[in-house]
Amino acid sequence: MKRTPGGEFDDFVAARWSGLLHLARLLTGGDRHRAEDLVQDSLVKLWSVWAKVGEEAPEAYVRRVMARAAAKSARRRWWGERPVEQLPEQAMPGDVSARVAERSRLESALAQLPPKQRAAVVLRYYQDLPDRQVADVLGCPVGTARSHASRGVARLRQLLSDVIEPVG
Repeated sequence: MKRTPGGEFDDFVAARWSGLLHLARLLTGGDRHRAEDLVQDSLVKLWSVWAKVGEEAPEAYVRRVMARAAAKSARRRWWGERPVEQLPEQAMPGDVSARVAERSRLESALAQLPPKQRAAVVLRYYQDLPDRQVADVLGCPVGTARSHASRGVARLRQLLSDVIEPVG
């Protein structure tokens, strides 16, 4: 029995959903809801061209769509407030949640980067793509992609080194 193109698409989505969601979360600065929307919108675009790219490189196509859409949506002026019921507690030394807090701190720092730098850093160091592929996804020359990644990493180092020491 021959597989339908829809079945291949479903298999791709089932296999790659969590990885794409994590990538989208990093691209959107840690906002899970925006990340889910980004993945869904990107998969809708993939579905419309599945016959062309399904056999070749569907993940590369989705990655490119996600990076561009995340950069475009980041230019919006307002995404609304994010109220919380309680202020977060400080992590205790040796606490298991220290890793989660560090990851949240990194996501927060990533969210402060300009969209192109954030995308370049995530694609280069999280997705471990070579500079050429990062440039292809961002739609810019290799040197510009390297520049975005370099400046993004330098800014991350600056943001993550700003540790407030307690007084007293």
